[in-house]
Amino acid sequence: MTVEFPIEAVRAKFPALGRAAPFVYFDNAAGAQAPVSVLDTVARHLLDFNVQRGGRYAKSVEVDAVIARAREKVATLLNAADPSEVCFGMNATSFIRLVSLAIGQTLSEPRNQIIVTDLDHDANVATWLALERMGATFAWWKMREDGRLHVEDLLPLLSERTRLVACTAVSHALGSLVDIAAVARAAHAVGAEMFLDCVHLGPHTLLDVQAWDCDYLVCSGYKTFAPHMGFLWGKRDKLMALPTFREEFIPDEPPYKIEAGTFVYENVAGMSAAVDYLEALGRDLAPHGGAQDSRAHIEVAMGAIQSYEQTLSGGMLEALSACRATVYGVSDTAEVAKRVPTICFNLGGVHPADVTLRMADAGLGIRDGHMYAPRLMARLGLSMDRGAVRASLVHYNTLEEVGRFAEALGAISGGG
Repeated sequence: MTVEFPIEAVRAKFPALGRAAPFVYFDNAAGAQAPVSVLDTVARHLLDFNVQRGGRYAKSVEVDAVIARAREKVATLLNAADPSEVCFGMNATSFIRLVSLAIGQTLSEPRNQIIVTDLDHDANVATWLALERMGATFAWWKMREDGRLHVEDLLPLLSERTRLVACTAVSHALGSLVDIAAVARAAHAVGAEMFLDCVHLGPHTLLDVQAWDCDYLVCSGYKTFAPHMGFLWGKRDKLMALPTFREEFIPDEPPYKIEAGTFVYENVAGMSAAVDYLEALGRDLAPHGGAQDSRAHIEVAMGAIQSYEQTLSGGMLEALSACRATVYGVSDTAEVAKRVPTICFNLGGVHPADVTLRMADAGLGIRDGHMYAPRLMARLGLSMDRGAVRASLVHYNTLEEVGRFAEALGAISGGG
């Protein structure tokens, strides 16, 4: 049963869209907007429960309950086996560093090789390269000219020396999807682990750590319609084995051993509400008598989002083709299933900064630069001080906005 995506109803839930109109948010890879339910949840927490957890009085007890509910919600979002595998903190980068330092302490020959990619955000590269002084060696899994990572190119790099494969689930710059489950199978076949940067995938497709069988995963709430926060998931036995800093009174088990210090409770409450938003969207879209439980509703929502976003990707690629722009990565409209609507491009001889400034004058927010990916820029033949232009859409964007983008870009390309 095909249900038309309820774009107007969706947009009505995001007050920032109306307040900014006619401005167009096309920089969502740098941070998405939040639905009103998330904003209300954060405000309510600050108004009614802005206290420290762990106390015996009612408001403090409620903070404990908020955090526990949030773990359960995020575990459902990830299809995690156990909510205790979900750890909250400030951002994905700090969690990557935490895990990398812990793994660095356990490296030993001959299993001391870490495989990194030239497609990733530098947070998932530099953090691992820093382990060289702790005895790590490295191999590079390189993307092909199509802007994608192919598992066939990973296989020859794997051996009994491989300790871990660190890669993204989808390129934050090019929008190229990665076959996560295949990567995990290949890594596990040689006794290695898989660390997954899932920051950019969260808003676009269904997350499923059990189906993927990855070992660790990081996400950022602010990319997934929540406030600024991050979370780490790991298989419980893997988290148990990690050597981490903790104060003596902190239990030596997840999630407590991972969560050093106090995180931002109201933002964790907002992340919980963001999962509720996705669940409610799926419930509205589910056929009568269909999905009933929370995970099933999320599956419906993310399936609808992915399908709708493919139409956005197609529209963007057509607009860029009409302007004779150079698109990096998947550029064929027949292959939109291999990408999300995050697109890097350059427009002839026009400097990327000039493109974004002129688009800003036309009321569209996009980004230019190196996208925090120096090795990717080098592979694309682009300088760090110039880089490329990136437009990044999510499910509250519209084809009408794509039309405005095409019109504005056409004016730039036509005028040089």
